Amino acid sequence: MRASIKSVSTLLLLTLCISTLAWGASSKRPNILFAISDDQSGQHTSMAGYPAIQTPNFDRVANNGIYFTQAFTASPGCSPSRAAILTGRYCWQLEHAGTHGSSFPKKYEVYPDILEGAGYTVGFTGKGWGPGNFTDSGRTRNPAGPAWQDRKMKVPTGISNTDYASNFEDFLNALDDDKPFCFWYGAKEPHRVFKDGLGLEKGKKLEDVIVPSFLPDSPKVRSDILDYCAEIEWFDDHLGRMLTMLEERGELENTIVIVTSDNGMAFPRAKANMYEYGINLPLAISWGAKIPGGRVIDDLISFTDFAPTLLDAAGVKHPSLTCDAPPMVGKSLLPMLTSTKEGITMPERTGVYSARERHSSSRYKTLGYPQRGLRTHQYLYVRNFHPERWPAGTPQKMGVGGYPKDETVLGPMHGGYHDIDACPTLDFMIDEVDNPMYKQFLPWSVDKRPAEELYDIKNDPGCLNNLAKSPEFQDVRKRLSADMTDFLTQTGDPRLVGDGEIFETYKRYGKHRKFPRPE
Repeated sequence: MRASIKSVSTLLLLTLCISTLAWGASSKRPNILFAISDDQSGQHTSMAGYPAIQTPNFDRVANNGIYFTQAFTASPGCSPSRAAILTGRYCWQLEHAGTHGSSFPKKYEVYPDILEGAGYTVGFTGKGWGPGNFTDSGRTRNPAGPAWQDRKMKVPTGISNTDYASNFEDFLNALDDDKPFCFWYGAKEPHRVFKDGLGLEKGKKLEDVIVPSFLPDSPKVRSDILDYCAEIEWFDDHLGRMLTMLEERGELENTIVIVTSDNGMAFPRAKANMYEYGINLPLAISWGAKIPGGRVIDDLISFTDFAPTLLDAAGVKHPSLTCDAPPMVGKSLLPMLTSTKEGITMPERTGVYSARERHSSSRYKTLGYPQRGLRTHQYLYVRNFHPERWPAGTPQKMGVGGYPKDETVLGPMHGGYHDIDACPTLDFMIDEVDNPMYKQFLPWSVDKRPAEELYDIKNDPGCLNNLAKSPEFQDVRKRLSADMTDFLTQTGDPRLVGDGEIFETYKRYGKHRKFPRPE
């Protein structure tokens, strides 16, 4: 076994040398700027036509390169999504790193480390991989690379004071001119908490908000969404400053710019949910020197595709360095990026997968809510492995609308649903649960769900009409269920081929809440 590891390591070294020679001068290899917001659904850019938001810099990348309409995260939660991006593997293939707030086993190589070994200078600012404990497995730095965090700035309440763009400038100033770079810009926006009324302060209008079908349409909710939009624009502003820096240095044409998010908006039934607003994310990619611009692509894109794409673009192959880590399952998008095709360019790609295990500490012994999702061009099929559990977390201290009340459990006045970020929208839904106009919204977000769900995304993007038991959709359900079973089996998902409960044993770092033993 040891000899095998040594042989593979030698092969990687030879591969890196050959790939570098193939490129000729290292300056011709592309730079990489990976920009990722925190909790932004794909519907919320001005490129997507959302009237309450202006994202000119995301739009610039999309117009100069490619705008993707069907990009899907590997998980609707922060750290497992980021782990999948960094490794090119699905969350169920990453052990601890496939859950939220856990650790990141060192054996799972990440593309920044691989590129650094191939001669790239790497770094990140803001939020890299996380939340979680990356040192637990022996890593000495964040998997996104060395941190550049010194520059700070005055900010509105709720906004991180990290001056992302200035930190990127410091990184650029420290570069060796002969080496390409790979930089991760991880904004902490639009993660909650938002300053209440920030959007209105910025001059945004309640009437410009398009309220998703699963949220109540009220001024309070509309204002909450405007605050979220204002924070997305903060992320976009720093992206614009970075693009200008690259342009002024003559580096923009030879820089691959990827702009996306990690999971959907931090609202009920979105983030931490296997529904459309939790997994369908913004994506734009440009590379002036190689990617024909002005295109819109509707192919189903998985976030596991990013790592192999970037390694492919850099001319770096990826043999695994360990015997027990599965290889990257993501597929390089480089042939698509460098073509002139639009629309659906890969008809053979008929589905992409997402997964979640534990998100917050919201159940007895921090038990998770394991799910797998299969998204096709028309349908979303979801499998819930523990339908007896509360999907948004165990209710506590409620006593409204028929929900249980447990005075013995400590928690906030409207607490218990900790898989939903605390927010004015959730407060409104709880307060109005007995109001006939709004009473259906809280159950949609927090009630127990069946083992299988099926949604027609083209006709029901809010994922409210479960078709899994409808007679006329049984052929679709059976086909997608079989496809999922086959794929999860082939890729070694413990929920199908091993002990799926192992995910419940992985240590969660951070605050833990007390919950009663479930009945």
